[in-house]
Amino acid sequence: MNIKTLVTNAILAALYIAVSALVQPFGFSQIQFRVSEMFNHLVVFNKNYAYGIVVGVFITNLLFSPMVAYDLIFGVGHSILSLTITIILCRYVKNIWLRMTINTVVFTFMMWLIALELNLALGFPFMFTWLTTAVGEFVVLAVGIPVMIALNKRIRFDQLMSK
Repeated sequence: MNIKTLVTNAILAALYIAVSALVQPFGFSQIQFRVSEMFNHLVVFNKNYAYGIVVGVFITNLLFSPMVAYDLIFGVGHSILSLTITIILCRYVKNIWLRMTINTVVFTFMMWLIALELNLALGFPFMFTWLTTAVGEFVVLAVGIPVMIALNKRIRFDQLMSK
């Protein structure tokens, strides 16, 4: 990993943590609106953003989660699995809007891992919790699509680090 990629991922992780801190009360409950999740869309521009996202999720869960042990396993696992699935699927898709839509669907569906976590840790009903966490994830990522597209026009995410 070159210096530019390392620094870009460090900044991304820091941004993920900072944005998560701002919405902390809404990021760790049965209904989750973790606005920082819109950074997940960055992997559709360059798969190397996955490192910064995973580190950001790890540190965020370590610092702010009321269920640290569970969140380090399930939350980080959710991010790693979802990012990996998105990266694999997007190898075959060129359209950036479609890539972000795929990413949104993958992360939304994979919220079953977070629902399982909340079921095991707090006894929340699995199906209802999957629904509520999935809705939160879907809303954040769906709103994030035009935001990330607009930012990309200015920042050029695909050119910030080497592929």
